[in-house]
Amino acid sequence: MGVAAQEQVRAVQASAEAWDAQEVVRWGLTGFHPHAAVASSFGAEDVVLIDMAARVRPDFRVFTLDTDFLFPETYSLLEQIERKYGVRVERAKSLLTPEQQAEQWGPALWSRDPNQCCNLRKVEPLKAQLNGLSAWVTGIRRDQAATRADAKKIEWDNRFDLIKLNPLADWTWARVWEYIRANQVPYNPLHEQNYPSIGCTYCTRPVAPGEDPRAGRWSGFEKTECGLHIRK
Repeated sequence: MGVAAQEQVRAVQASAEAWDAQEVVRWGLTGFHPHAAVASSFGAEDVVLIDMAARVRPDFRVFTLDTDFLFPETYSLLEQIERKYGVRVERAKSLLTPEQQAEQWGPALWSRDPNQCCNLRKVEPLKAQLNGLSAWVTGIRRDQAATRADAKKIEWDNRFDLIKLNPLADWTWARVWEYIRANQVPYNPLHEQNYPSIGCTYCTRPVAPGEDPRAGRWSGFEKTECGLHIRK
């Protein structure tokens, strides 16, 4: 599908920048169903996308990278989303259990080599999940980090060889919350405890006033991405 899909991206990429988020979601989920899915870590942006997807088609697909180290609040929200929207969240997991990882790599790998921990528990499971898809929908926004500043609403993902949709690329944090409140979308209560970005329990902390919104991720390391959205 590679060449044909890249042609599809080139044909709409420029015009898609004028589309609203719902139009981008609709283009992906109708054009590539059932081989398109929403990727969700159940942050604020991701629950917005799930709500939009449910308005496009009731049988949309959504998956999460279940690292086995997510917050209890995240697992609770996952179940709440499943009930509200009548979907089954597909869980992509590492081939290693936490115990096996500790045996092979030593205890608390995240505290010594967070890149390797993310690779084992996020990147490799994502590769396996995307292998059966033609398009994936993500919640990245351009103002989240410098590494995301040039994200297009519809683009070709060279790293994983499929279409990548970023419907909220031009949204602000405030706009995300306007949508959540206006549409009564369930969200992670940790957002109300100074967690703008929520990952694994061991690598996420609250953010202090004035700090960068992603300062709470991998605090103490020169690391700002888990490796899922790094361009090839």
